[in-house]
Amino acid sequence: MKFEIVGKNVSVTEGMRAKIEKKLSFLEKYLLIDPSTTARVVVRTYPLAQKIEVTIPTKVGTLRTEVEHEDLYAAIDLAIDKLEDQIRRQKTRLSRRHKEKLALSFIEEDEEVLKQEDVAVRTKTVKAEKMDLEEAIMRMEMLGHSFFIYTDEETDSIAVVYKRKNGGYGLLETE
Repeated sequence: MKFEIVGKNVSVTEGMRAKIEKKLSFLEKYLLIDPSTTARVVVRTYPLAQKIEVTIPTKVGTLRTEVEHEDLYAAIDLAIDKLEDQIRRQKTRLSRRHKEKLALSFIEEDEEVLKQEDVAVRTKTVKAEKMDLEEAIMRMEMLGHSFFIYTDEETDSIAVVYKRKNGGYGLLETE
C-alpha cells in the first residue's frame, strides 16, 4: 500500500510517518486492499486535541475514518480499529451476497475430502467412574466439556450426559 500523509497545522515528522505507515500496512492482510492502493492520511493539530483522517479506496468501496484524541498515537490506534471494523462489515456483506457461490465451492471441496479415507485423528481411553447424574454434570462443567461419560449408580450402565444447544442437559443411556 502506498501512503500520502499530509499535516495541517503540524509538520509530519519521520517518527509520525513511520508509525502511521506501520499501522496502516497491517491492513494489507485483508483481501479488499490492493498493494497499489494509496491511503490518504491527514493529520491535524488543534489546541487541545490531535485529529487523524484516513481515506482508503478499496475494490468494494471507500474506507474512511476520523478520530480526535489528545494523543496522536492513540488516535492512530483508534483509527485502525475503526477501519478494521469497516473492513469486517464489508467482508460480511460480500459473503452474504455470494453465499450460494461459496456454498457450492465448499460442497465441491467436501466431496473431494469424502473420497479420501477418514482416519481417526486422536484416540482416548476413558474410565467411566460410578456416580449419579448431578455429580456427572458438575464434573462436566468443571472440565469445561460439552459431554461427560460415566457409569450410572442406579442402573450400573454406561451413560453420557451432554449440554444441549438450546440450554439444559441431555442424557444418553445404554442398554
